[in-house]
Formats: sequence, C-alpha cells, structure tokens
Amino acid sequence: MQMAPVIPVLVVHDTAHGLPIAQALVNGGLPVLEVTMRTPAALDVIREMSKCEGSFVGAGTVLNEKQLDAAIDAGAKFIVSPGLTTPLAEAAIERGIPFLPGIATAADIMRGLDLGLDHFKFFPAETSGGIKALKALAAPFYQCRFCPTGGITVDTAPDWLAVDAVLCVGGSWLVPAGDPVPASIEERARAAASLAR
Repeated sequence: MQMAPVIPVLVVHDTAHGLPIAQALVNGGLPVLEVTMRTPAALDVIREMSKCEGSFVGAGTVLNEKQLDAAIDAGAKFIVSPGLTTPLAEAAIERGIPFLPGIATAADIMRGLDLGLDHFKFFPAETSGGIKALKALAAPFYQCRFCPTGGITVDTAPDWLAVDAVLCVGGSWLVPAGDPVPASIEERARAAASLAR
C-alpha cells in the first residue's frame, strides 16, 4: 500500500494482454497490480504479469480459501477481497500472504482488528458514503489504514489521497474495458503515479 499512490484494479479477459499491460503500468510508475478474479483468464494473467520485471502482482476479488490457494499457486504476492470473512482472513494469515480485506462498516473493522488486521480496502468507496464516511470510520479506528476502491476516478483520487488514513487508492480507470493499448495505459499510469499522498 506504500509502493505507489494508486493500485490498478484490473479486469483482463485475454491472457495475451497481461504482460503488455503490466509493462505499461510498471513503466508508468505503478508496480503494484491487482488482477481481479472476475474472468476465467485471471490466474493465467497473474502468471503473465508476474513475468514483468519490477511488478508486484496480486489477486483481487478473492472470495474463499480455494481461490486464495489458486491465486497463490499462480504467483500472487498479495490478496484483496471485497469483504471480510473470518475463514478467508484466517487462511490468508496462516499462509503468510499480505491480505487486504474489504470493509464498509465499523463492525467490519472491529472483526478485522480481532483477527490482527489493521489495513483495509474501503469498498465500495463512493456508494458507501464517500470521503465523509471514511473519515468518520477512521476517527475511532486511528490505528487503521485504508485503500479506498470503487467509483474513484483520476479526478477524485487526489481528494481521497489527502485523507490522513488513506495510504493509496484502487483505480479501474487505468485500464478501461476495451483499451489494452500500452501507450495510453502508460500515460494514465504516469499521471496516477505523480499524485501526491
């Protein structure tokens, strides 16, 4: 969460696009890449992106222990989930892999703290109340740090990054659907990498 201000959230359908996308993002200054497990190609995309020198590739939208193990076997170096369940958290902790679970409420955060976690994905960020909601949650949970994801854009990312409890944001705008063109991806990545935290 401290390697770059933005973690690209990637939905990649074609394995052949994996390495070129990863190279463009890394060249643009964004080494941390979250490949969502939303497509049949996701595990192969993780394998391909992991070949990119300087990349730090993880799996997102991990929902259970089976997906966790498959992602780790594919080379994922971190795991992101849209929510926080005790079985998945305990499995990730047992395997010793960095784990960023999604939270949207105080109860979610308290459950995470009980499990020994203090870094969370605030998701879905915009529809869960936006910056005001995250600030309200972060106040009593001063020891926690967050990566807001969901509905964040290149225009709103700076506002999120200005929140003290935010270490980075997740962004799907870097590789929009239907635009796997490395040059435009690298340009968007450079702009995102330059955002102040």
